[in-house]
Amino acid sequence: AVCGRGGVLKPVHGGTYLTTDAMIDTLKKGPYGHHASNLGGLLAREIGSALHIPSYIVDPPVVDELAPLARYSGHPLITRRSIFHALNQKAVAKRYAKEIGKSYESLNLIVCHMGGGVSVGAHVKGEVVDTGNALEGEGPFSPERSGTLPSGALVDLCFSGKYTEQEIRRMITGNGGLLAYTGSTDMQELMRRAATDAKVQEVIDAFHYQIGKEIGAMAAAMCGRVDAVILTGGIAHNEFVVRYIEQHCSFIAPVSVYPGENELESLVANALVVLRGTIVPKVYA
Repeated sequence: AVCGRGGVLKPVHGGTYLTTDAMIDTLKKGPYGHHASNLGGLLAREIGSALHIPSYIVDPPVVDELAPLARYSGHPLITRRSIFHALNQKAVAKRYAKEIGKSYESLNLIVCHMGGGVSVGAHVKGEVVDTGNALEGEGPFSPERSGTLPSGALVDLCFSGKYTEQEIRRMITGNGGLLAYTGSTDMQELMRRAATDAKVQEVIDAFHYQIGKEIGAMAAAMCGRVDAVILTGGIAHNEFVVRYIEQHCSFIAPVSVYPGENELESLVANALVVLRGTIVPKVYA
C-alpha cells in the first residue's frame, strides 16, 4: 500500500482513510484551505494507481473530535475549528500508551507539538476534545505564527489602511511569533543569542510561558484528570525548552518527551493495521 500525509479536507474523525475520488477533488480544489500537506493524498493516490495497490492518508490536520462546548468562540458567526498536528500528536500518544502497556482509548493525555507551529491537544479516551486552529496561528505563538492575538488590536490593524489582507494573514501565519520578535525561527541560534541579549531571552521565556499556559488550560478542560503531558516536535529536542515547560506543568501530570516528527512511523503503522485486517479504512465522501 501507499500511505500519504493528509491535507486540509472537510473536518473528519481521526483514522486511516482510503483516497477516494471525492478526497482527491477536495485536495486539488482546496475549498477548505491550501497547504503543502494537500500533496500527500495526491501523491499517494498517483503512486498507488500506477502500482495497482491501495492508497491511504492518516489523521489529516483537520481531524475534528471537539467536544460541543469547545466549538463556541464567543460569537455565533464564528465557530472554533480544529486544525492541528493531528498525525504526530496521535502517533506519540499511541506510542506512549503502548510503552506503558495501556490503550490510547483508556488514557487522558495533553500533547504539545512544538515545531514551526505549536498545537496543544486534550486527548480524552482516544479523542482530541479540545485544541485550536494552529494553521491560522491560534494558541501559543510559535517560531513563525503569532498565536491568538488581542481582537481589538487586530481589528485596528486590519482597518488601518497600512496593510493588505494578505499582509495581515502573513503577520498571523508565516511572519509572526519568534520571527517577528527576533528575525529568526532557529531556536538553537536564538538560545545562543539569548546568552548576551536580554530581550531575546525574554522573548524565548514568553514562548515557553504561553505554551505552559495553554497546557494548563487543557488540563482545566479535562477537569484535571490528566495521566501525562507529552512534548513532541522538533523544538522538543531542546533540553532548555523542555526543562522550562516541565517546571511549569509537571504539577499537572508526569511529563514525557518524544522529540522530532513521528509521522513517517505513524503512516507505516496505520497502513499495516489496514493491510493486516485489524481495522477497516474509513471512506471520505
